[in-house]
Amino acid sequence: MPQDAPAIAAVHVATWRDAYRGLLPDDFLAGLVVDEWADRWRGRLAAPAAGIFTLVFESDGRVRGFVSGGPDRLGLAGGEVFAIYVHPDCQGLGAGRRLLCAGARRLAGAGLTEARLWVLADNYPARGFYESQGWRADGAEHAWPFDDTGRTVPEVRYVRDLSLPAAGPA
Repeated sequence: MPQDAPAIAAVHVATWRDAYRGLLPDDFLAGLVVDEWADRWRGRLAAPAAGIFTLVFESDGRVRGFVSGGPDRLGLAGGEVFAIYVHPDCQGLGAGRRLLCAGARRLAGAGLTEARLWVLADNYPARGFYESQGWRADGAEHAWPFDDTGRTVPEVRYVRDLSLPAAGPA
């Protein structure tokens, strides 16, 4: 829902600043503006492209995490988890597992049999989380242009067979 855009943006920015500290340049992370991200999210939520979804996790009536996904952005068969973030204050409490499972179920419900996601190569906590949830690195890598100046950071791709049971709680 478009009204969730500011809360999703706040989670997105807070999580990037926490999870990507030391992985992305400090000047980039410091320059993230929640209102700008909220505008982007508002547009995505108001008019999602075919098959695109965003699901939120709420705690105490507040959005504390989200997952978004849909058809693979590179046009490969299957689906993709585009983003999954849980506010740093709520990490380690199961929200990420629930969101990742819900995203995988949504992709499987759309008839997709495989899903992919990209993660920063040096983001070992996230990689460990994905592996604990049944995802595996498939050897694909690319340089992700994280800003409009041409700076990049390496990412690796993870895949999951959606016909297998999810590792986390429903």
